[in-house]
Amino acid sequence: MTTQTMTISCSIAEQMERTSWIRRMFEIGIQLRKERGASNVFDFSLGNPDVEPPAAVIEALRRVVAENRPHTHGYMPNAGFPGVRAAIAGRLAERTGLPFTLDDILMTAGAAGAINTVLKAVLDPGDEVIVLNPYFPEYRFYIENHCGRVVPVETGPDFQPDIARIAAAITPRTKALILNSPNNPTGVVYSADVLRALDRIIPEPVLVISDEPYRPLTFDGLTPPETLPLLRRAVLAWSWSKAMAIPGERIGYLAIPPRLPEAAELRNACTFANRILGYINAPAIWQLVVAQAPDAAIDVAPYQARRDLLCDALTSMGYDAPRPQGTFYVFPKTPIPDDVAFIRMLQAEGILAVPGAGFGRSGYMRLSLTIPLDSIERSLPGFERAIRNCQ
Repeated sequence: MTTQTMTISCSIAEQMERTSWIRRMFEIGIQLRKERGASNVFDFSLGNPDVEPPAAVIEALRRVVAENRPHTHGYMPNAGFPGVRAAIAGRLAERTGLPFTLDDILMTAGAAGAINTVLKAVLDPGDEVIVLNPYFPEYRFYIENHCGRVVPVETGPDFQPDIARIAAAITPRTKALILNSPNNPTGVVYSADVLRALDRIIPEPVLVISDEPYRPLTFDGLTPPETLPLLRRAVLAWSWSKAMAIPGERIGYLAIPPRLPEAAELRNACTFANRILGYINAPAIWQLVVAQAPDAAIDVAPYQARRDLLCDALTSMGYDAPRPQGTFYVFPKTPIPDDVAFIRMLQAEGILAVPGAGFGRSGYMRLSLTIPLDSIERSLPGFERAIRNCQ
């Protein structure tokens, strides 16, 4: 018998084996819809915005396409169009009070592109990156893409960063810490006091990578503190995917504050990494669009209404379901410790949720608010039956 040679790498095979629960549930949803009909399936699994982009974004897109200015579709500097970077730098300087210029901005293929770019630039094999548990599961793959080692650190009972635990996890091999506020999956916004305390324990050469795609999506009038003025060793990974409801367009940026001692070296390394990772440059058309409407954002009111309906209903049934401060996720406790088993109970009711184990925190589940209000209302009897079956 001949032995078949494996084409794909062992590392990719292993990563595919433990692929994201989010995508796994999405695939289960496709099958359930075939079996039961779409109206009988309530998919809370994927954070895919169900609203359309703001009118200002569509209008800017029309203007950019209609102008059809010379070389719009050609190569530009790998960091992006200078005029676009200057516009973003000016807006960021207004927000943070830091003297950003166009040289401090690298346009990227979304926040994922920004994070991969900076990790590629700073990690040597075996270097460590701290993630705060629970965390967006793709972070693990991003870190392992560049031969880094993931170091999960538990957050406190309120999901705020635990400064003592983070300090204890820092070693001579620590190169970065990924911060995500408003947080996916918990919806928690990290407080200014916590960020100041974190700043006091971050040594050189550790970089804090602040991943902020949900910053514009907060509830009850809350404004998240600006991270960059509070953390001296932070860089910003930004995406318009969630703010503008354009996740398929892959547009964002990496901002490297000029006060970082190694800022010039890091800018050059990240620009080079952006190129050799195959991004080459961020999508040209969408660079021009976001420069014209950088602050356009969807209306969060529909998500807040869904949050209130779902959290109030789940709480009345007996779930522990605190209201998130931002994002479009709810992260309640499961009625039994085995969150994966409870997720299967929900599937029997036609409800798709993501187990907390997929984010590194068992005993919880993530519910996305990106489904219509009436679908949430129709799903509630299923949630109630599921919790009753646990009693």
